[in-house]
Amino acid sequence: MNKLEVLKRLTDCGVVAVVRAENGEQAVKIAEACIKAGIIGIEFTFTVPGAVEIIRTMSARYKPEEIIIGAGTVMDPETARAAILAGAHFVVSPCLNTETVRLCLRYQIACMAGAMTVKEAVECMESGADIIKIFPGNLFGPAIIKAIHGPLPQARMMPTGGVSAENAGEWIKAGAVAVGAGSDLTRGAKTGDYDTIVEAGRKMIEEVRRARA
Repeated sequence: MNKLEVLKRLTDCGVVAVVRAENGEQAVKIAEACIKAGIIGIEFTFTVPGAVEIIRTMSARYKPEEIIIGAGTVMDPETARAAILAGAHFVVSPCLNTETVRLCLRYQIACMAGAMTVKEAVECMESGADIIKIFPGNLFGPAIIKAIHGPLPQARMMPTGGVSAENAGEWIKAGAVAVGAGSDLTRGAKTGDYDTIVEAGRKMIEEVRRARA
């Protein structure tokens, strides 16, 4: 699946699940719950032990037509390349690392780089990032999307941090192309209650759809 198709599917769904976990087994269970909820984009962060193997396992289990698997908390091009070789279709960084973006461009892999200011957003776009990850989003809330869109209406942004089923629609109405949902979506994993993840995921997708309508 080429990069443009990956980006279209991620933004069409509107929700990317950010999977952080204590171990690989928990990460896979979280991902399965998110998939059951209908979330297309599953981002496994490199804070999870054995992230490369998790990406490889899930890439073998699911076709790109079913879900789009990504790598998160990617801090350097070496990590990005390992994730891509394991099967990742998109790479997400908490901040801009130009060498990471260059590597993704080289292999035509969708790339999201983190920013929190207009200057950082411009640097992300000039470096070739496909989407600007607004992080941590909870510091300013949806208003930051509108603020950055003032001078940069062409910026494609996705917030991560503090995104929940209750405010996902607000982010979309503010102009986000999608939302990245982490702990507010997956917190049920801490108690082994994966059904709450399914419920939260479905509600989040529905809120995104309503906001777009």
